[in-house]
Amino acid sequence: MSESPQVDIVVPVKNEERDLAPGVMRLVGYLREDFPFTARVTIADNGSTDGTWPEACALEAMFPEVRAVHLDLPGRGRALHQIWSSSDAEVLAYMDVDLSTDLNALLPLVAPLLSGHSDLAIGTRLHKGSRVIRGLKREVISRCYNLLLHATLGVGFTDAQCGFKAIRADQARELLPLVEDRGWFFDTELLVLAERAGLRIHEIPVDWIDDPDSRVDIVATALGDLRGIRRIGTGLARGTIKVPLLRPSGLARERGLAWQVPRFAVVGLASTLAYILIFLALRGPMGAFGANALSLLLTAIGNTAANRRLTFGVTGRAGAARHHFRGLIAFGAGLVITSGSLMCLHTIRGAQGGFTEIAVLVVANLVATALRFALYRGWVFGEDVAEPAPARKAVPTPSHSLGGTR
Repeated sequence: MSESPQVDIVVPVKNEERDLAPGVMRLVGYLREDFPFTARVTIADNGSTDGTWPEACALEAMFPEVRAVHLDLPGRGRALHQIWSSSDAEVLAYMDVDLSTDLNALLPLVAPLLSGHSDLAIGTRLHKGSRVIRGLKREVISRCYNLLLHATLGVGFTDAQCGFKAIRADQARELLPLVEDRGWFFDTELLVLAERAGLRIHEIPVDWIDDPDSRVDIVATALGDLRGIRRIGTGLARGTIKVPLLRPSGLARERGLAWQVPRFAVVGLASTLAYILIFLALRGPMGAFGANALSLLLTAIGNTAANRRLTFGVTGRAGAARHHFRGLIAFGAGLVITSGSLMCLHTIRGAQGGFTEIAVLVVANLVATALRFALYRGWVFGEDVAEPAPARKAVPTPSHSLGGTR
């Protein structure tokens, strides 16, 4: 192609001489007939030992919109990292060579990125609108993996492993140097970092038919994914992985109250349970007022840290001291509410302890939690919760021109 394409679609392959030509021919046919943007298909042969590379070269000679790139070392992540890092296209996409995903999903995948509405787009097989044909074992593994990501890394996207994704080139240039994995965990790592960077991730339901001849080693892949989750989680928690804020508002903040309230409620429930246990342990040696103050202080520190990351999407160490200082002031407001409730109870019924005291404190703590949420949202993290950045550009003019020299 003589000019830079709007979309560069990478097809990573390793020992796929049987499926390569049918898949690429079908993809080229779709791009010529039904795709309104200029596109290039990049066959990324990573470490094939069969006839895949000669087949890729033949396809490059046959179609002007196809190019072939050979990498000596295997790894889907390695292939995507290398090709995407040097591509001149506006949007970088990839799909599996077997075309498990219906190609009609390609335009909805890339259009929001070309318009500037979103930064990264993924196909999801877990949406209620998706139609998926695959074995029970793979279905269970996929759902368990994505549940694990939600539980350990607090992600918001639904399907990390679907081989159908796209990203704006300008955002890819910022994130790719941070992605370490060169294998199957590449997708997940990129998505986690993108979400932490505040990028807008667009999800589309897909029609998916699993390839029964897949050569993916499920056990080895699962173990690699678990190691990747541990590495990413540890790095983010310790601050050794520093993700730039590429948009002024993160995913959790863009989703607003509908996203924040449930997460705040879960954190609040865990904090309340911890508060009760600590209070009961300390009431004997410290008395009700001292136990209440110390219990609330300890849980407030944990509550602030958890809500900072999970509810309001603030990561890294920047502003952490300010957030915790303001969180302690919010704790002071809660202390006034709970201590005042204790004082009123003791004035009316005496310091008799027991179930009534715990019940009053629980109710007071819930009121204090609601106040803390308002303070968190409007003041503690308020300076870091901005409106989403406006779209950067208008939708580019569609073109069917796919010809020209490479």
